[in-house]
Amino acid sequence: MTHRLSARQTLAHLVLILGAVIVLLPFYVMVSTAFKSPAEIASGTGGLFGAQAPIADASCRNLGGTEAACLTRPVIDNYRQAFAKAPLGRYLLNGVIVTASIFALQALVAVPAAYALAKLRFWGREAAFGLVLFCLLIPVHAIALPLYVLLAKFGLTNSYAALILPWTVSAFGIFLMRQFFLTVPDELLDAARMDGMGEFAIIWRVLLPVAIPALLAFAIFSVVAHWNDYFWPRIVITGDRSLFTPPLGLREFKGDLDGDFYGPMMATATVIVTPLVVAFLLAQRRFIDGIALSGMK
Repeated sequence: MTHRLSARQTLAHLVLILGAVIVLLPFYVMVSTAFKSPAEIASGTGGLFGAQAPIADASCRNLGGTEAACLTRPVIDNYRQAFAKAPLGRYLLNGVIVTASIFALQALVAVPAAYALAKLRFWGREAAFGLVLFCLLIPVHAIALPLYVLLAKFGLTNSYAALILPWTVSAFGIFLMRQFFLTVPDELLDAARMDGMGEFAIIWRVLLPVAIPALLAFAIFSVVAHWNDYFWPRIVITGDRSLFTPPLGLREFKGDLDGDFYGPMMATATVIVTPLVVAFLLAQRRFIDGIALSGMK
């Protein structure tokens, strides 16, 4: 038995397909450009993986490409240049250290705070939650200058601390985890208290295991935001190249067509994006479950 879509459903699918194409098109351009020579990038030729025949005409040299760059090159050449012209491995390691540290500290703060706002009764609870919602409205750009001045006074600029400490408290993380904890039955907590557990034991031994989907959803939001962050690292990391995060590593390459660095830049961008895509695909189901459960109340 075949199922026919109504006109409304067909229109909805077409809109979704169009949206998917718009979102994926920049990724296609990025991956394709990473495989091409400067002349192919400038002329828009070469297909997806670049031409396999020599390109030795004068127009290639006029675009700034060297003689070697104007000949057929392996598809991995731009990736080789990306790791040769900049310590990309170091930048990726910095990204892992910074994002993992930020998320770990955010979870240590968000989980107990969300539990208190969701399950404990105390004076000023609603006001405290209102402040959390208010903090969600404050853009990072509005507090960047005060944060920088504070870090500078303590001599913490050009350090891992400058990249990590300002983001220890996440209003979004507290809000997301609170919404999830509201779905946990109070009877479960009462049973734990009857067994002699304290509040912190309930948080880490009872609630945390069942909150893994919501925590994974928060982890993806946090890691993606800080892995891709260019604004804040660009402000606090000014002199120490060894502390560059992956987005800052893109500054090592030219962003125009007057040389042979455009391909390596796109290769670098592909390397930076790939871990995020793989992580999301692996945690996709848990991520969706976490978002769905967090919005039940």
